[in-house]
Amino acid sequence: MAVTTQPIGASVPPATERWTRPALAVLLSATAALYLWRLGAAGYANEFYAAAVQAGTQSWRALLFGSLDPGNGITVDKPPAALWVMALSGRIFGFNAWSMLVPQALMGVGSVAVLYAAVRRTSGAPAGLLAGTALALTPVAALMFRFNNPDALLVLLLVVAAYCVLRALDGNATVWTVLAGTALGLAFLTKLLQAFLVTPALALVLLIALPGGLWSRLRTVLAGLTAMVVSGGWFVVL
Repeated sequence: MAVTTQPIGASVPPATERWTRPALAVLLSATAALYLWRLGAAGYANEFYAAAVQAGTQSWRALLFGSLDPGNGITVDKPPAALWVMALSGRIFGFNAWSMLVPQALMGVGSVAVLYAAVRRTSGAPAGLLAGTALALTPVAALMFRFNNPDALLVLLLVVAAYCVLRALDGNATVWTVLAGTALGLAFLTKLLQAFLVTPALALVLLIALPGGLWSRLRTVLAGLTAMVVSGGWFVVL
């Protein structure tokens, strides 16, 4: 039996749009200020990951595999996706505490923005602003996005995956589901199986709420699963 849904990305009335855009700009600016303020006070934060970031600025092979040393002798205890971002920043701006931690803070701003966009599609702009504010002010988030552990990129990718699932319900289901699967695969390359904790819930939403028959929905979910395996599995094969 097919499940029919109403579009969840309905247009925002002009009167609402006039104040939500400035409010979102204020929220994102305040989040950036909160996460960037005295960012260097923590020094190199987690020195274990800082060593791997420094190695990645000195050796492309060490960067690829997330090694602790430029000689690529031993890797860290997690896949290296988060290290890639920080090490590339270090290669561009020079390795220091700020070049390593600023990408983490910006991932926090990005997470707030994507969460706002996701909640806005289902519950309206005020709810989106409330959700974004709640994330920005959550103490553990404020710590996480100012540190060089992998969690910052993990959270950003999981929020992106949830947003893509919501977009899939409105149209172009296969494209958006593949993008959600890709985000989950990259999240696996950030912190292994923690990335898959949300996968059953996202898959269930697609199976229940996507338009079309059951087999059509199953094919869409399988396309997302394939994208997840490919985007996360290539590094395992390597």
